[in-house]
Amino acid sequence: MTAAQPVFVLVRPQMGENIGAAARAMWNFGLDRMRLVDPRDGWPNPRAVALASGAGRLLDHAGIFPSTAEAVADCDYVFATTARPRGLTKPVVTPEQAMTETRALLADGRRVAVLFGPERAGLENDDIARANAIVSVPVNPDFASLNLGQCVLLSAYEWRRQTAEILPERLEMAGAEPASLLEVEKLAEHYEERLSEAGFFFPETKAPGMKLALRNMWSRMPLTRPDVQILHGMLRQLTRVRGRGE
Repeated sequence: MTAAQPVFVLVRPQMGENIGAAARAMWNFGLDRMRLVDPRDGWPNPRAVALASGAGRLLDHAGIFPSTAEAVADCDYVFATTARPRGLTKPVVTPEQAMTETRALLADGRRVAVLFGPERAGLENDDIARANAIVSVPVNPDFASLNLGQCVLLSAYEWRRQTAEILPERLEMAGAEPASLLEVEKLAEHYEERLSEAGFFFPETKAPGMKLALRNMWSRMPLTRPDVQILHGMLRQLTRVRGRGE
């Protein structure tokens, strides 16, 4: 895992299942530094291990602290997640912005923590007062409650987006190779010849424009070599059937 990464601090978590779900979410996106503040059902918790699945190693190395102050004592900058106005004067940022700032802070050698509150009521003002900034997820204002695991997952996802090389779109080739320009050119010629024989390019005055449109269409299509072979075969079969007068 990346050496420089934020610490995710679960403050007074109530259910072992949610701790496990949080661990799993963290591991999904490349984070492995978890701290727990006064978990309600004690520690270790077998339900947390069960829900964590393959991310149980995070729980094995999770730090346990009696208070929020002690959990973040070695950190230089702290974010606190909350969905409710708290009457405290602090910057309020989205998870995306929080992780952008986190990356910059870590690159500068500073240690960063993100606080997540208990499931029932979230962080208390005393917890948030220790934070430098608030993270607020832009959820439906009529239903702003997020499960602990969901909140951790959103933040972890944004961290991953900031630190990994992720393409917004890619083509899954499924073992096939893309067709070469020459192969696409031969396919276009094949169709043009057969369509000409069938009288498709009519009237003659429009033929050049129709042929240009077809060439443009072939060049836009992300064809694979198997695709080209299938299209050649389809046209050959149609030509044979037409030649037999069927």
